[in-house]
Amino acid sequence: MVLEATMIVVDNSESSRNGDYLPSRFGAQSEAVNLIFGAKTQANPESSVGLMSMGGKGPEVLVTLTTDIGKILEGLHQTKIMGNSHLSTAIQVAALALKHRQNKSQRQRVIVFTCSPIDEDEKSLVKLAKKMKKTNVSIDFIAFGDLESSTTKKLEAFNENVKGGDGSHLAIIPPGPNLLSDNLVATPILGADPDSAPAGPSGDRAGGEGQNGFEFGIDPSLDPELAMALRMSLEEEQNRLAKQREEDEKKDKLDSVPEEGQPVPDGNGEPSGSSDQKNGEGEGSESKKDGDGDKMDTT
Repeated sequence: MVLEATMIVVDNSESSRNGDYLPSRFGAQSEAVNLIFGAKTQANPESSVGLMSMGGKGPEVLVTLTTDIGKILEGLHQTKIMGNSHLSTAIQVAALALKHRQNKSQRQRVIVFTCSPIDEDEKSLVKLAKKMKKTNVSIDFIAFGDLESSTTKKLEAFNENVKGGDGSHLAIIPPGPNLLSDNLVATPILGADPDSAPAGPSGDRAGGEGQNGFEFGIDPSLDPELAMALRMSLEEEQNRLAKQREEDEKKDKLDSVPEEGQPVPDGNGEPSGSSDQKNGEGEGSESKKDGDGDKMDTT
């Protein structure tokens, strides 16, 4: 498993008040931060995660590198939404915090949430990306919200110039019915295969796999209890359907057996003996007619 030191930068600018993601853009980030922390620490218990904000008057280190989720949640709770985002400065501060990590064998990674306009020009961002690549710092962007084309272009230019051996990823997640954290699971940022794509409109792949390649769309290593509950629920439903199918088959067989006192149907679907009875009645009527013709008029 990869041993990493990860700094997560949340966007707490005024744009994060928007409610196009449930419960809000900042609330969606908080849930995603919790998910990322669990994924990193479960992949390797010696990995550590820190937290920063980039809104307000300037970037602020909320929690230094730690393995305690309680500190991360406390830092999120104390974060206030205000001001504009400072993307370049936040990335540089995050890289400085990673440089002072205690375990130097940890790979360096910065995960940046952004949902606001980017004030920096493309040229300065490309220069910063090359600097990060030179210092072996991987940068992942999680861009969400109603992004302008200029903002997307700047992020794509940064991503193209920062890519290295450890991989730097750009995930653009538009507003939709799913939670931000649910969409994040299907991205390479959390280890999903970038080539995996949904096979149908429901997003399910063949064999009951979700669009991230995992069964039910859930990575068992992230939430083993949920994965087990889903698997047990699926097995119960399959057993119920099989039992119902057997009962329907037995019912069909019972319906085909005639009740006591009723004639068994023949090949034409009529009760056996009915055709013979009809033939007998026909012959009897004919003989009756013949007999009437032989009678003499005695009057």
